Amino acid sequence: MSDEPVDGPVDGPSDGAADPPEPTDEDTRIADAAASALARARAGAAEKGLRPGMKPKKRRRPIGHAPVLSGSARDGRDPALLGDQLDRLLLDRGWKVDVAVGSVMGRWPEIVGPDIAGHVEPMTFVDGVLTVRADSTAWATQMRLLASSLLSRIDEEIGAGAVSELKVLGPSAPSWNRGLRRSPDSRGPRDTYG
Repeated sequence: MSDEPVDGPVDGPSDGAADPPEPTDEDTRIADAAASALARARAGAAEKGLRPGMKPKKRRRPIGHAPVLSGSARDGRDPALLGDQLDRLLLDRGWKVDVAVGSVMGRWPEIVGPDIAGHVEPMTFVDGVLTVRADSTAWATQMRLLASSLLSRIDEEIGAGAVSELKVLGPSAPSWNRGLRRSPDSRGPRDTYG
């Protein structure tokens, strides 16, 4: 490099970076708003007797005074009630309808009456279909005729739409499968009838 003087102004080393842009009116307004908010916060702290870096003091109760209680009104410090927690759990898991239908199965005699409950019992609830079994074909026929009124009664008890269909089964036929050893192809004693 030569020791000759350079004509003209000498800028520092050029790193290829452009000069920062000139601040706009919007940038100036934002900076003024931030400075104003900071000034208000400092003034509020000074009125309270606070200084930068100072930790706030905890308030102490005078000796002999009882602690402040929430009283009879519920607030955030009170423990949650068990029923409320169970309702929230059932709602979160999507079990609300199943539990409601389970209560129908548990209170079946109360809902349908003792006459019907003596001859018809609830069996299962799957996908909105409540399946019941009658102890005779006459009661099964009667239940099929009463299905719409029974569904409206269930809707009154647990809410509309929980049970969409009532499936009525008649009495089951006797099973001929007895004993430890039996042929899978055999129909039992009926295969000799003809």
